[in-house]
Amino acid sequence: MAQGDKGAGGGAHDGADDRAIVATTGGEAGAAGGGGFRHFDLVMAAFVTILLLSNVIGAGKVATIRLPLLGDWPFGAGILFFPISYVLGDVLTEVYGYARARRVIWAGTAAVLFMAAMSAIVVALPPAPGWTNQPAYEAVFGQVPRIVLASVCAFWAGEFVNAYVMARMKVMTGGRHLWSRTIGSTLVGQGVDSLIFYPLAFWGAAGWTNDLVVTVLFTQWALKTGWEILLTPLTYLVVGTLKRAERFDVFDTDTDFTPFRARV
Repeated sequence: MAQGDKGAGGGAHDGADDRAIVATTGGEAGAAGGGGFRHFDLVMAAFVTILLLSNVIGAGKVATIRLPLLGDWPFGAGILFFPISYVLGDVLTEVYGYARARRVIWAGTAAVLFMAAMSAIVVALPPAPGWTNQPAYEAVFGQVPRIVLASVCAFWAGEFVNAYVMARMKVMTGGRHLWSRTIGSTLVGQGVDSLIFYPLAFWGAAGWTNDLVVTVLFTQWALKTGWEILLTPLTYLVVGTLKRAERFDVFDTDTDFTPFRARV
């Protein structure tokens, strides 16, 4: 690894001091597995936490917002917090590289699957005779297999597309213009996520007309991208802070981009 290697990045890096960066040209080099980093485990834990809470609390509720000229506009309530996981996904790929982001995505996928299995088992357990909250518990924590499948598939595909676009654009831009790759990767990754989740979860489902599915799909996509744009200053702050703290910056020039592995 070369200290402040401008050749690897092709120029100055957004949001970080070159004197405090170890630059690598292969996404698989250095501090293998994330064990040598100060904050990788914290970012990973935050990513998985937000992912799980967004799926438990916000995924199944359709809320409305009153827009000027348009009136009431439906949107999925999970939009309020789930996009933060995409911001953290961008941070992981930008600072630690695609290979480590891939490891976190698989950890998130495993966590969602475990959450779904645990919810199904706990809901199915017969309630005690004196406990009268079973209907409410089922309403909150009951998992529809179709929605679970849609959620896992959409998350997995969307996050990997987001990480891939982010990593490739970083090489293409020489590490400059962080805003272009965070927004660009979100446009594509969230588009894939929404295109998979809403039709797979709700097309033909009770209470969901086809028009509502399409409306919520595009509304979610637009709102998630809007959130990403609004959170760009925060993304710059977090990326710059982590790069200085970790003294590490990855350019995925020689990385194997297959999603079907978890090893760094």
